[in-house]
Amino acid sequence: MILIISFLSWSGISAEAPSFKPESFAYVLQADRLHKDRRKAVELLRSCKRDLLILDHTYDGSAEAKWTAKEIRYIRACRPLRKIVSYISIGEAENYRTYWEKDWDANHDGRPGPSAPDYLLKVNPDWEGNYKVRYWDKRWQGLIMDYVDEIIELGFDGLYLDIVDGFEFFEREGDRQIDHRKNPATGNTYRQDMIGFVQGIAAHVRKTKGQEFVIIPQNGAQLLKDPGYLRVIDAIGIEDLFTDGDRKADGEHVRFMLSFLKKMEDAGKPVLVVEYPKKRALKKHAVRRAEKQDFVLLLTERELGSLGDR
Repeated sequence: MILIISFLSWSGISAEAPSFKPESFAYVLQADRLHKDRRKAVELLRSCKRDLLILDHTYDGSAEAKWTAKEIRYIRACRPLRKIVSYISIGEAENYRTYWEKDWDANHDGRPGPSAPDYLLKVNPDWEGNYKVRYWDKRWQGLIMDYVDEIIELGFDGLYLDIVDGFEFFEREGDRQIDHRKNPATGNTYRQDMIGFVQGIAAHVRKTKGQEFVIIPQNGAQLLKDPGYLRVIDAIGIEDLFTDGDRKADGEHVRFMLSFLKKMEDAGKPVLVVEYPKKRALKKHAVRRAEKQDFVLLLTERELGSLGDR
């Protein structure tokens, strides 16, 4: 059974000018690295003076260590316009989340076992414990909606959606990338299936939380060409735009990405750039390029265990 949620002309989106315009942000998925004392980690987050905080919904990644609504309110309180959004991966399953069943990959060989749902695919070789999924499957989408409801109950102000670019995995055929490749399971393109998923998440949360609850996808800038997708998101996060490890990003890549990100500029919506350079010269390069484009920049490390630098 397949569920494709399509709201390309969804009328529940406000036509008013965007009001979400953070001038700074932090991206911390391992708050226990920020400080091993949870209370001190909370104080560091509270006092960091960033307009937007992107956090995992738990302090240390475990189900037992979820942030409480009281902690979220406390972290937010010193900056009335601050938003605290929760990271959630919608294009891969993570074996350390509450929805994961141990027998899905009981022998930990990276291949789903016989009892795993058939939407679960092989492990991502670049990220231990992360498994590709058929993100258009209604069972996966329903599982994510339940996860989203859990996040809402904790008092977050929005969602930071990762692996939105998961469509690229299905567009690949050997060494070839086939843009707008059709999904035989749905009749849509893989991109349309991801757009529908994001729009469905937005519709789901805004029924109860309203327009102030922000939706921020990470990467997958190609989807910005779709007006319905652009309409439901409040910002976009982009990794490795101007730098690539220990060197500058390829100029063709930068131009390609900027061609899509111009849609955000035209819509008056923020572009949040996350760069991971270690060399001082590369950091300066990222700062110059981000300022030129009027993007909001964060310089940090890939482990995402610190507040990083603005």
